[in-house]
Amino acid sequence: MALGGFFLWQSIPSSNSAVLDDAAEMSSSDPDPGDTTLYLRVVGDSSDVLVRESGGQVLTDTTLGHGQYVSYDHPSMEVHISDPGAVEVYTNGELQDLSDEPDDATLSVRAD
Repeated sequence: MALGGFFLWQSIPSSNSAVLDDAAEMSSSDPDPGDTTLYLRVVGDSSDVLVRESGGQVLTDTTLGHGQYVSYDHPSMEVHISDPGAVEVYTNGELQDLSDEPDDATLSVRAD
């Protein structure tokens, strides 16, 4: 009975599937990070990710698992990452070194 409930729960659509918002994607296949203003991919177990336009509109607020990514092309964004060591972040095609960032790091991203 419990196993059937698990599969039923897994079959319910969630807000964290396929296309998140405004051309943001979450997938296990990787696009070219140089094609977007912000590209963020989880290389560790998981990380909570919050991305919002600088004006305040939330683009995504989710937990990403290993291999999943989000990418956005907005002129200005604020990014909050719960575990920076678990995430690769590219801004305007350049890999950012977050190795010295504490947990719950926040960074500002601007399009070139």
